[in-house]
Amino acid sequence: MDKKNLVNVKLGKDVKIFDFVNLYGCSIDDNSKVGTFVEIQKNAFIGKNCKISSHTFICEGVNIEDNVFIGHNVTFINDKFPRATTEDGSMQTESDWKVEKTYVKKGASIGSSATILCGVTIGENAIVGAGAVVTKDVPPDTVVGGVPARIIKKL
Repeated sequence: MDKKNLVNVKLGKDVKIFDFVNLYGCSIDDNSKVGTFVEIQKNAFIGKNCKISSHTFICEGVNIEDNVFIGHNVTFINDKFPRATTEDGSMQTESDWKVEKTYVKKGASIGSSATILCGVTIGENAIVGAGAVVTKDVPPDTVVGGVPARIIKKL
């Protein structure tokens, strides 16, 4: 990827970005790797030594700490009550809704095709199983899976 074409993106040292990635207004720290067909929006932060696999969507308000693995096709959500229009029928603007922040703590792993709803924290070294839908906080050192995600075991 031609890094000179990135707009308002802060890249750390030795970041690897593959083709067909959409980045704007975000920050990616040292030694992290971003696969193809990934979008990372403004005000999202990726820590050091992270791996973001292909087809993943990381929206505004997501904070991913160091040493995190994000599998293929993971989706983060930042709005608890999404709507296209306001009550009067006009299209919503940024001022019509509130970003709900999401945190993925150091060393966590999120399996392919998981969906992470907004306002949750995935604890240190936690593992989210493939296809899970995370609707509430995941404790540190815990494996969760299912729809909605439930604790499977402690590590």
